[in-house]
Amino acid sequence: MSVIPHLINGELVTETGRAVDVFNPSTGQAIHKLPLASQATIQKAIDAAKAAFPAWRNTPPAKRAQVMFRFKQLLEQNEARISQLISEEHGKTLEDAAGELKRGIENVEFACAAPEILKGEYSRNVGPNIDAWSDFQPLGIVAGITPFNFPAMVPLWMYPLAIVCGNCFILKPSERDPSSTLLIAQLLLEAGLPKGVMSVVHGDKTAVDALIEAPEVKALSFVGSTPIAEYIYAEGTKRGKRVQALGGAKNHAVLMPDADLDNAVSALMGAAYGSCGERCMAISVAVCVGDQVADALVAKLVPQIKALKIGAGTSCGLDMGPLVTGQARDKVSGYVDDGVAAGATLVVDGRGLSVAGHEDGFFLGGCLFDNVTPEMRIYKEEIFGPVLCVVRVNSLEEAMQLINDHEYGNGTCIFTRDGEAARLFCDEIEVGMVGVNVPLPVPVAYHSFGGWKRSLFGDLHAYGPDGVRFYTRRKAITQRWPQRASHEASQFAFPSL
Repeated sequence: MSVIPHLINGELVTETGRAVDVFNPSTGQAIHKLPLASQATIQKAIDAAKAAFPAWRNTPPAKRAQVMFRFKQLLEQNEARISQLISEEHGKTLEDAAGELKRGIENVEFACAAPEILKGEYSRNVGPNIDAWSDFQPLGIVAGITPFNFPAMVPLWMYPLAIVCGNCFILKPSERDPSSTLLIAQLLLEAGLPKGVMSVVHGDKTAVDALIEAPEVKALSFVGSTPIAEYIYAEGTKRGKRVQALGGAKNHAVLMPDADLDNAVSALMGAAYGSCGERCMAISVAVCVGDQVADALVAKLVPQIKALKIGAGTSCGLDMGPLVTGQARDKVSGYVDDGVAAGATLVVDGRGLSVAGHEDGFFLGGCLFDNVTPEMRIYKEEIFGPVLCVVRVNSLEEAMQLINDHEYGNGTCIFTRDGEAARLFCDEIEVGMVGVNVPLPVPVAYHSFGGWKRSLFGDLHAYGPDGVRFYTRRKAITQRWPQRASHEASQFAFPSL
């Protein structure tokens, strides 16, 4: 079994000590050993970044952008290889893996605009012979802690932008599927990034705490569950760090009586069951306005859910692969058990699915619940699996109140032909990302990604304009060159125009 190394100061580094297995979820077999970084290993990455930072921060933004242009080209050239690694360790289909990578590349493209996005602001003659300007300067060493469900895309939300802003970056990816993340970082070095500017360290809570506690690390970006997001935010800000911590979600789709139901069903199938539901933007609740809508929706969903093509993610032409681990599969199955016990109607039961030739894989079929109520655990909590819950309400206002009352506020959408209803929904819904007839309203790279309420801890969203603000700090400079012939008396009042 091969060992997956760390990447520190441009070199692949292995260490003895604690390690975990990395599994192929389609077979259920361990395929790699992953050493877990000690505090000493984390410190090596910090020291390498500290040494690289002075030269990198003074590298012109245009030269930093040139590295990103080459990086983008290498990512595109290696798409098949990266997608294969994602599928082998995560379980998602090859097509889904390729789509993830493409969305990540969009953020590299945005980072290529470094000379533009880092331009400051200038005002001449704000006072007699006085000019003022602002400058956007890097923070120093920053770190990212990323989840298993997007091993390529979510890291690419973070470090391309952080790096072109002049920072050095330490990435701790998920220990469940690290190979594609490591390969992508190696491609960045191949693109010409200097040693030490980017390091990858594998680990668990020991590594996370080491990054939180290190005074050299000035900012932390995190995507994962809400309890961990809250922990990282509390511990990081307590130490004076800048933190953006994206947490959990319970995303609702509202279906109005005038919705194009066939298109809505197609959208919901992909949004609820794509990537086995292991997406923070997955739709897990369909809120139907009226029993007629709910009955029609369920009738159309059932045959499509039963017809889902499920198998090893590395096979072509599939709709779903396995869940990432056996524990994840069992946890989702437990939610299904709980929903049945609570009185919800299990219309489609995906438990007990066996895939021929992959009987030990971590598979679960698509599940559909009807008559779900807000008191049920399957409604309240993020399931993170292929389970869609149908909730019935009598009006748009009732649907919106349901969403606004939930603790999470990551993403939501409405299916309707009524512009007035859509506008009311967009204006009044207390959710950070909203779609109108769009089931997964993930912003493009030149906007920013982030939820509200307990889906985000911190003031700034991920990537896009907010990402630039997060990875830089503004310095305001006021400059005066008095005329040689003039002499002014001292002023003791607060200066004004």
